[in-house]
Amino acid sequence: MQSASTVFLVRPVRFSFNAETAASNYFQQNLADLTPEAVQTKAFAEFDAAVDTLRSKGVQVLVFEDTPTPAKPDAVFPNNWLTLHPDGRVLLYPMCAVNRRAERRPDILQELGRQFVITEVVDLSLHEQAGRFLEGTGSILFDHVHRIAYACLSPRTDADLFAEVAATLGYRPVAFHANDEQGHAIYHTNVMLCIGARVAVVCLASITDPQERAAVVDSLTDTGHEIVDITQAQVAHFAGNMLTMRTATTELIVLSQQAFDALSPAQKQTLGGYGELVPLAIPTIETIGGGSARCMLAEVFLPRR
Repeated sequence: MQSASTVFLVRPVRFSFNAETAASNYFQQNLADLTPEAVQTKAFAEFDAAVDTLRSKGVQVLVFEDTPTPAKPDAVFPNNWLTLHPDGRVLLYPMCAVNRRAERRPDILQELGRQFVITEVVDLSLHEQAGRFLEGTGSILFDHVHRIAYACLSPRTDADLFAEVAATLGYRPVAFHANDEQGHAIYHTNVMLCIGARVAVVCLASITDPQERAAVVDSLTDTGHEIVDITQAQVAHFAGNMLTMRTATTELIVLSQQAFDALSPAQKQTLGGYGELVPLAIPTIETIGGGSARCMLAEVFLPRR
């Protein structure tokens, strides 16, 4: 089981530029010409259209409403605060930005528990007190079939904590460093790497250490993945921020419209051999929030009741 058939999303009610996360997320841009009301209106429209598109493709989508207080400007990216596993375990993750920690909502877990079996909640948030962070599937890319976990290390992805989580889940860890064209550490692994059942999208140029790059390539090829190598410029358009999904009838590759437009015809053809490309038009969310389509989708692997 590489891809989920059910995802949950959080409809944001206080979406805005998050100054706390901007220190390590160079993808964020503050659109000063838009009023807060205009930003929120656009975010709502983009979110609702994305949900409609996913459902039209047969994806099972659960939507939770954000709570107005406390303000959670990045609530639309729930994949950073939890992962939901086939054995019924839920992991809650330590978040770097203080104002993101309120995104961990017990009421969402309670509602999920009504539909799915939750056997254990592993709360890692206490590591925040020691300045150790690991932000869900932003930080960790799971190859669920081969039980391998990949992570590019950054201020938001602690190496030791990543190794501990991989061991807890029974995955082999592959850690590396990745930088953008300006030499900044890429803040989340899922903006430069996507792993499907048989294909992987990765920006190899961002992994500047030759040994680390070779380790990633070897791991992906050893597991039979065809590698689609994207450029740093494509990463800047969120072309690495994809999620493979399955429905009852087909395989999908979900990405933003901006990411889709940044791909070359040859890359689209290769990826299209592994699933239908489903672009979501979310320009306001990804420009101001600094995250894209994959970040909005929290996969639900929990067993159903």
